[in-house]
Amino acid sequence: MNVRPEQLARQLREGLAPVYVLGGEEPLLLEEAATTIRAAARAAGFDERETFFADSGFDWRELAAQSQNLSLFSQQRLMEVRLPGGKPGADGARVLSEYAREPAEDTVLMLLCGRLEASARKSAWYKALDKAGVSVQIWPVGSRELPGWLQTRARGLGMELSREATGLLAERVEGNLLAASQALERLALLYPDQKVDAAEVLEVVADSSRFDVFGWVDAILGGDTRRALRALENLRAGGVEPPLLLWALARELRLVCSAAPRVGRGESPRAVMQSLGVWSRRQPLVESALRRASVKRWHASLARTARCELMAKGALVGNAWEEMLQLTLFAAGSRAS
Repeated sequence: MNVRPEQLARQLREGLAPVYVLGGEEPLLLEEAATTIRAAARAAGFDERETFFADSGFDWRELAAQSQNLSLFSQQRLMEVRLPGGKPGADGARVLSEYAREPAEDTVLMLLCGRLEASARKSAWYKALDKAGVSVQIWPVGSRELPGWLQTRARGLGMELSREATGLLAERVEGNLLAASQALERLALLYPDQKVDAAEVLEVVADSSRFDVFGWVDAILGGDTRRALRALENLRAGGVEPPLLLWALARELRLVCSAAPRVGRGESPRAVMQSLGVWSRRQPLVESALRRASVKRWHASLARTARCELMAKGALVGNAWEEMLQLTLFAAGSRAS
């Protein structure tokens, strides 16, 4: 049975299902759904929890054996299987299908997947698990849905966001729900049971190095090399990890790369910005970036961003911070030295 994420709590109040399959691309929402299931399982007496990481070398026979063995300490348990790739392979598909046909009475099986392609959701193992229990698909929160998501979450924290505050926060955290959640929690602590306006959001945003990342990105898009270099140095001194910076920059560069060919073909920049979901407050900045540099240069900047990310993750030899310095000089419009 498929249920929407917002229906999960109600389903759990009606009783635990023997199987739960969670799939999605939003780590925050995926983990929150899993936490909700864990809490319901504990409340129902499922005190023991076993976790399996089904990576490429996982032996599915271990899961099959464990599912058939009663615990020595508890007759009720939660078996949590993390399947980040969303593809169990032939052995995993067989084990999961067999389990779905006859779930253990003392066990709740929770399968945590990453993104599940349409082919996976049509597979025999997925359909068997869905028939035996509950499946939840968590879809990304798009730019148009984000303001509503922020306001709903704020109300859950006992806080009301003004329209201006919602727009400002949305444009700073779009694509990063974890950052959005942390910002809302901090606002709720500082302004409990109040209506929060843009000024309060700015105060919190300006005081967090997580959001200074966007100052660096904006300086690059605007061609302000000096400010971009200063922001990069401050972020490095503040202990911000390169992947966060590169995620923010890559998101904006992909947007510019998508818009540039369309504008070049004669489409209205404003219409292109609106179709891509660019907030009105940011449209002038993106338009100036399109005028300032060629499509080829923005694609080259995006490629260099990917190279920096590989260095930051140790997949490519080099100093990620030095490479990001050169990237900043290149993308902001100066000649790299």
